[in-house]
Amino acid sequence: MLDQSEFRRGIIKLMTRETKKSITLFALVVPVILAGVFIVQALSSSKVTYVSEAVKNERGSGSVPKENESAEVAAVPSWPVPLDTAEYDRRLLALVNYQPPKPVINSASSTSATTTVPQPVLPMYSSSSNVTIPGKLWPPEAVYPNGGAIVPFKRILSYYGNFFSRQMGILGEYEPDEVLRRLAATQKLWEEADPNTPVQPAIEYIAMVAQAEAGRDGMYRAMMPAAEIEKAYDIAKQASAILILDLQIGLSTIEQELPKFKTYLERPEVHIALDPEFSMKTGDKPGDVIGSHSAADINYVINYMSEIVRANKLPPKVLLVHRFTQNMVTGYADITPTPEVQVIVVMDGWGPKDLKRGTYGQVIVPEPVQFTGLKIFYKNDLKPPSTGIMTPAEALQLNPKPIFIQYQ
Repeated sequence: MLDQSEFRRGIIKLMTRETKKSITLFALVVPVILAGVFIVQALSSSKVTYVSEAVKNERGSGSVPKENESAEVAAVPSWPVPLDTAEYDRRLLALVNYQPPKPVINSASSTSATTTVPQPVLPMYSSSSNVTIPGKLWPPEAVYPNGGAIVPFKRILSYYGNFFSRQMGILGEYEPDEVLRRLAATQKLWEEADPNTPVQPAIEYIAMVAQAEAGRDGMYRAMMPAAEIEKAYDIAKQASAILILDLQIGLSTIEQELPKFKTYLERPEVHIALDPEFSMKTGDKPGDVIGSHSAADINYVINYMSEIVRANKLPPKVLLVHRFTQNMVTGYADITPTPEVQVIVVMDGWGPKDLKRGTYGQVIVPEPVQFTGLKIFYKNDLKPPSTGIMTPAEALQLNPKPIFIQYQ
């Protein structure tokens, strides 16, 4: 059982060290449906709604719909469901502000003159991978996801933190009702800023937390009790949100830790985030130096999640990879998304707006994987010389536009 007092002491020590890091560092660097209360995940092309295993078990498998329920919800679709690839590609191009080229007119006065007319650069389409633009890094080539993919059909908006710590984000600062109120208000702001992209709310809960003390096994990390993870899941349900479990593995390995979350990943609404900052391959304590994840680590998670998606006939999951320095993610070109798992690399450095833009341009844009995200800090982004946090409109000026937004 987690010793809460020991955990809090470890967090305080770790967070104290974290606040000492210079801002300059960041510059460098669901298929039976409808029962009482449930979490909805609408599939973009098939309009099929999935319900979690937990809710399904409450009713009992194969149960008869209640009087006021529609019998048509018992229909089970074939799997995987189809993807609207044309809409998928259109949205990818919108994320990179692609504008169709204007036609070039040959204005040579003599019909006999030999002239070379430049050809417009047009997107390249493929039946096996998403659209790309010749000569451009974005959008990067990647396999199409199965139908029911969240991004880029929706922008994920996440509130982040841990219930045991007020210092680690908004989830620990406020009671659940206030978290939900603020999340709804922030969702409205993003819907107004980009009316063409629906918002998928999310709760990103740090389910494994790096520690300043080694602990009994010397791994400098603590897994949160099941009751706390279920609390996060319940909060997400109230907001029709997905749940993202954030993993800070300390001196352990992702192969050792990820299987501990298998039962949660079997729920269609649960996804994973990796925090390379606290993956200490060098043996250093978390917080002393910045850790890293390799392409092999990330591909292990992708493949592990993919197997769960296939075995349980789930819609695609998302994998978030946080990053604010070059070395936090190594071998980016070898990271391989699958039809079952979409990868979003998130710039989570803090500081003034210009610094965040610079870090985004230095460590996210030049190393494309699949999608991008941006983390906004309610407190750290206000530290001098900052004059305010990024607004949705300002964040949408980034190219490519982030399809995932996290608030801490």
